[in-house]
Amino acid sequence: MTANLHVAFLGIGLMGAPMVRNLLDAGFSMTLWNRTASKCEQFNGEATTADSPKNAVRDADVVITMLENGDVVDDVMVTQGGIASLKAGAVYIDMSSVQPSLARRHAALAQEQGAGYVDAPVSGGTVGAEQARLSIMAGGSEVDIERVRLVFEALGKCTPIGPVGAGQLAKLANQAIVGITIGAVSEALLLAAKGGADPAAVREALMGGFAGSRILELHGQRMIDRDFSPGAPARIQLKDLRMILDEARSEGLTLPLAQQVHNEYQSLVANGHSDVDHSGLLLELEHLNGVLLGSAPAIKRKG
Repeated sequence: MTANLHVAFLGIGLMGAPMVRNLLDAGFSMTLWNRTASKCEQFNGEATTADSPKNAVRDADVVITMLENGDVVDDVMVTQGGIASLKAGAVYIDMSSVQPSLARRHAALAQEQGAGYVDAPVSGGTVGAEQARLSIMAGGSEVDIERVRLVFEALGKCTPIGPVGAGQLAKLANQAIVGITIGAVSEALLLAAKGGADPAAVREALMGGFAGSRILELHGQRMIDRDFSPGAPARIQLKDLRMILDEARSEGLTLPLAQQVHNEYQSLVANGHSDVDHSGLLLELEHLNGVLLGSAPAIKRKG
């Protein structure tokens, strides 16, 4: 496949919009669909907007979904007929984070239409999406992944993981590390600050040592700045942790760290912070201890 193929993109949200921008800049012709159609207006004159998932995918060589969760993907692509409208020879890429079992079921439905399927969830957040530096975890056949290689190159770096569903398993592994590490950074910075250390200086010192990480770099700074505007909302992190635990149970595994962090995000969301960035887990830790990180004023909790 070449850059002159036609791409349908469904889901023009925090991640989808910058991904569409990069695909257009790479020269792909595009049809867009979003439940709230006004979100497609920023691309008027550059892409076509469809009035339904069926009409969006009908003539596309590549179909990409970037939707909030598996239930939404299933509604758009099964209930509303997206997969049934794929043309033979097309490749459907689901870049949402969904259950591995759902990816396998959708792959089978795509195959019935004579279409390929790749599950390709991403890591990198809105910054990675804007900079075309997403880490793309692809599950599917070598043939299907190679057919959409130029699409992936316009969005970031693709790593083939294994058969269909393997991309989603890699994303679950990613989200386990992210969620648990956000919890660790929150606890570490609050511990240091409560004892009288400057949390900004602690973060700076730790960045140069073995505890350094992307989470400490970016989300540690967010915690210090108290900037919890959503790049990845807490409700999405909670959804991913639920999927991690469900997958673990299906494989007969017990994951105590993932379970504990899931419970903390559940409390954060229950207390009215579903739309804060997932680094806002600090708010739940502060609430639990009745203290704040640093001297910034408290953020009023809901509920």
